Amino acid sequence: MKRLRLLIVDDHEVVRLGLRLLLQNRPEFELVGEAESGAQALSLVERLRPDLVVLDVRLPDRDGVEVCREITARFPETRVLILTAYPDEEFIVRAIEAGASGYVLKRAGSRELIEALEALARGEAILDPTITRKVLEQFRQRSRATREEAFKDLTPRERLILARIAEGKSNREIAKELFLTEKTVRNYVSIILDKLGVSNRVEAAAYALKHRIHDFLKEEDNAS
Repeated sequence: MKRLRLLIVDDHEVVRLGLRLLLQNRPEFELVGEAESGAQALSLVERLRPDLVVLDVRLPDRDGVEVCREITARFPETRVLILTAYPDEEFIVRAIEAGASGYVLKRAGSRELIEALEALARGEAILDPTITRKVLEQFRQRSRATREEAFKDLTPRERLILARIAEGKSNREIAKELFLTEKTVRNYVSIILDKLGVSNRVEAAAYALKHRIHDFLKEEDNAS
């Protein structure tokens, strides 16, 4: 299995040390560099071309979200995992729109972080379930008409699966809950991404939360 080459970007030395210790005994990961500022991060990404950048959104010299946007625009082969202590709704939405492949809170345990990195190594996208709830709150004022337009191309089953994606559930969890096979769920996810015009699960989750899919499904149930 190819080792995932990581660059850590955080202005706190203790955080960088903790991540370094966490990763040093994991043969599937290779830490290729560390940066404490946005300028350093961009310079190292250009020189080292890591597979993944673990990036804090609050940096001393630049907005971390804009650093993420520049990395994904200039180096599309490099993915970005946002790792931050702040579950700030504005940062979450901006980071996703900037091309982040995942968003994990620093309070997550070592196991959760390793699982997130492993998922990214498999090409999956990660969104902390805690964050999905906060993003949902930000968009509570969306109108029913807007929601109907947002989900009109999806079948009822596709809407249910999209809602589970927005909750941060894996294909396996969705399959178990809806009594489907994982392969069937994967096929549904591919169809959903295509219909929504998004490239991964994180973008699909952001879309679903932005247009309040859970409220939409409740309204559909009440109308039936």
